Amino acid sequence: MLFSKDKLQEIVAALNSIIETMYEFEDKFESQIKNVHPNYSYSAQNLVHYLAMRSFNINVFQQKLEDIGLPVSLESQDNILVSLLNLRTIVYSLLDYQLFDEKKDLLTNKEVEKILDDNSKALIGNIKNKRKTAIMVTQPTEAATNESFISSLLKQGMDCVRINCAHDDALIWKQIIDRVRENETDCKVMMDLGGPKLRTGKMKPGPKVIHIKPKKNVIGQVIEPAKIWLAPYGIMPPKGKEFDVVIPVNKKWLRKTKKGSYIIFRDSRHKKCSIYIDKKEENGRWASCSNSAFVTPDTLLNVFLEKKSRREIHTLQEMLPLDEVIFLFEGDLLRLDKKAIPGEPAIYDEEGNLNEMAHISCTLPEIFDHVKPKEQIYFNDGKIEGIVKEVHSDDIIIEITYAKKKGSKLKADKGINLPNSVLGIRGLTMKDKKDLKFVTHHADVVNFSFVNNKEDVSELLHELDILKADLGIILKIETKDGYKNLPGILLKAMENYPVGVMIARGDLAIETGWKNFAIIQEEMLQLCEAAHVPVIWATQVLENLAKKGIPTRAEITDIAMAQRADCVMLNKGVYIAKAVRMLDKVIRKMQRIQKGKITILPKLEFSEDVH
Repeated sequence: MLFSKDKLQEIVAALNSIIETMYEFEDKFESQIKNVHPNYSYSAQNLVHYLAMRSFNINVFQQKLEDIGLPVSLESQDNILVSLLNLRTIVYSLLDYQLFDEKKDLLTNKEVEKILDDNSKALIGNIKNKRKTAIMVTQPTEAATNESFISSLLKQGMDCVRINCAHDDALIWKQIIDRVRENETDCKVMMDLGGPKLRTGKMKPGPKVIHIKPKKNVIGQVIEPAKIWLAPYGIMPPKGKEFDVVIPVNKKWLRKTKKGSYIIFRDSRHKKCSIYIDKKEENGRWASCSNSAFVTPDTLLNVFLEKKSRREIHTLQEMLPLDEVIFLFEGDLLRLDKKAIPGEPAIYDEEGNLNEMAHISCTLPEIFDHVKPKEQIYFNDGKIEGIVKEVHSDDIIIEITYAKKKGSKLKADKGINLPNSVLGIRGLTMKDKKDLKFVTHHADVVNFSFVNNKEDVSELLHELDILKADLGIILKIETKDGYKNLPGILLKAMENYPVGVMIARGDLAIETGWKNFAIIQEEMLQLCEAAHVPVIWATQVLENLAKKGIPTRAEITDIAMAQRADCVMLNKGVYIAKAVRMLDKVIRKMQRIQKGKITILPKLEFSEDVH
């Protein structure tokens, strides 16, 4: 015999044990399986079979198969019981064992593939350019008024859009959705509920300053001047027009200006700068500036109404202050306030002694009842790390354990993570419930943030039932509890159709730990594949390209891996159209050699000279 009989018998024993456990799990989860949407009946069973298989140390079993050279792979989880029954049939034939009847209600791999495709299309919609992986793009505020923004992204390969309810308002959301529908009626609209997100509170108003920033390339050369709107205070640019900054100026002298007028001034650093007026529109003027400049209320504007002619000197009108910024260094102390006290940087005396430590509030004061000393705390997507030193009734004292050598900035509305703390934060906020009413009337899918357990899903399903809404649901998994409870979360969510999972890699990586996240990401992909639930790969995808115009090598590797998901999400950025185009090309090329996790082997084309 080619194969060792003893080893084959060991494999048979293991197979029988795994398959028997799968049937036991069917009984164990019978009520959950019966409650899912009819479209998920087979999918829920397959998820349960996968959980049964993973209750064993499968890597030992895989090694036994590899040792005897059996050409069977367990890489695919989408029809796991059929895969194991087929493997058992092969091993039985090698041992000359008598085969017996298997379950009759199993689907073929081709039938399961159709389920996967149907589920993806129901949630994400049609996918362009013969891609298997969709491209989702988060919409900025300008998408509401810029007539060409959304149409450009659709042409580059965007398949569906995301709107975050944590930003803007219902008026802006509706304008964005209208733009989408005008360009492509079947483009799916996904809307994020903000959820109980823990963030830093407001900062004390900082200096009144306007920063003029022309666009520069990677070596600092100006490639496009800053577009400036000059107008009396309170008059904003016409709808749909792009701009970089708004400078409030005197109405009387502005009326005298025309195309060709120009302004000479020295900014707050005494740097000489120029602004050129390009054209008049309504009550304002469009102008351009190729200098990087900081303009304050004390800035004097030397206005030349005509070339080599009359000059007038003016000051600026009322300016809004910038938010203050806290610079933090390793070893610094930071006070996190329970009350909504505006944040301030640390105050030092003339000799450099600390008079008052930096402080900032947070958006969820209820966490103060749950945080304990020595627990870790992270700010701004993990860019600043700290440890809780003291917990008081009105504040928490934090020691900064990691920041950039030159100091890390902490501003208002930045994320806070407490991965070791049991905060008891869950469910829909009052704002979420209000926003959900809008979502049910205008969107195709609701993205449910900070899902921690099946009870959170039950609450959302209850609200949707009250609103009589027929919506897709994307579960955003961004906490340690959300990951640990994912099987139960999926089975509960599958009572609705369609359902997807977003791997929110920003918060999730911090919550679960950097060293653990790579494995967790893979486990989530496998669980969702077993449930036939589409996966959205999110957070910092091509971020450098979208914001600065050039990708990093790591970003290209990331999107090559991302093609295993059903959809990849891009965030906002100046070069977002370029990022969509790059993502589209890389995914299409990767499909030639990779189908999900399975490697495809087309003919290699190397030089014939290999000697």
